[in-house]
Amino acid sequence: MQIDTMPAGLEPSPAGTVGPPRRTRGGMTSVVVRRLIGAFFSVVAVIVFNFFLFRLLPGDPARNLGRNRHLSAEQMANLRDSWGLDEPLPQQFLHYLDRLLLHGDLGISLAKSQAVTTVISEKIWATVLLVGTSTILSTVIGLWIGIKGAWERGSRFDRLSNAASLTLYAMPEFWLGIVLLMLVAGNQIGLGLFPTGGIHSPDVTGGAIGSVVDVGYHLFLPCLTLTLAYLAEYSLVMRSSLLDEMGQDYLQTARAKGLRDTSVRRRHAVPNALLPTITLIFLNFGFVISGALTVEYVFSWPGLGSLAVEALSTPDFPLLQGVFLLFAASTIMFNLVADLMLGVLDPRVREA
Repeated sequence: MQIDTMPAGLEPSPAGTVGPPRRTRGGMTSVVVRRLIGAFFSVVAVIVFNFFLFRLLPGDPARNLGRNRHLSAEQMANLRDSWGLDEPLPQQFLHYLDRLLLHGDLGISLAKSQAVTTVISEKIWATVLLVGTSTILSTVIGLWIGIKGAWERGSRFDRLSNAASLTLYAMPEFWLGIVLLMLVAGNQIGLGLFPTGGIHSPDVTGGAIGSVVDVGYHLFLPCLTLTLAYLAEYSLVMRSSLLDEMGQDYLQTARAKGLRDTSVRRRHAVPNALLPTITLIFLNFGFVISGALTVEYVFSWPGLGSLAVEALSTPDFPLLQGVFLLFAASTIMFNLVADLMLGVLDPRVREA
């Protein structure tokens, strides 16, 4: 009598893991089309909401721009006219759409008198450096902790790492940053080991190498804050997902065929358990960019977060629109990538 060695409905994937059977190419195409349409309408909704939201903020931009300049009523009227602030909101919105959609122009910053795209381009790389570094570190460390904790369930490492992850997961990012700033960087009650803000020191020496080392020195604390905040989530999700996979029948089948425990974990359990974690990584990458706003402000990191806070104080409508449109677009884009990646890695999603 022949005994099936695979669970019903499962076949080996090309990577050597056990997973659901592949679907047709047409199914994947329809998923891509639906996701792209959904992302398009999400961006349209963000553009409309983004424009009118900041018009509800209290304060007169023209009056704030003319603060301490003793401008006359006529001069204030000319200032509003030059920036288009005296036009009705529908007309301002149409002009905004015309510049954005037809020319890719986000407007002119009211406070800096520069193109919004220029102002953003000067700050975006500091945010990319911070977010990119912390995302890579939190992903690698979080996945390792989750895999090791699940495979050694009940061990001292698992108990300690799970307790630490739950504690870090409950901490707001800005609060964790303030605590680290006080304990490690502050000179009064802290150790004074790291700078309290900025991206470089004014008196740095040593040429290019010295500049890189100095930037890394300033990067350490804000990067540590975001890394600790997000590795907890990755480790908890990876641990839970791997524990679910460890109870599946196909792993018992693989062991019965003579595979070693490390091979079962590496070739079968971990790849299948990675599916929800991979989705979470791409989703979080968009959220981390916007979530870095508070951390950048705590550490005076000259990125998009600090720029957004500065624009709020005016309020600088064009700059606020540009920054938050970038935040929202990045979240939508990585959400789309997460959906498509999950459809490629897990064909069952294509049936939805």
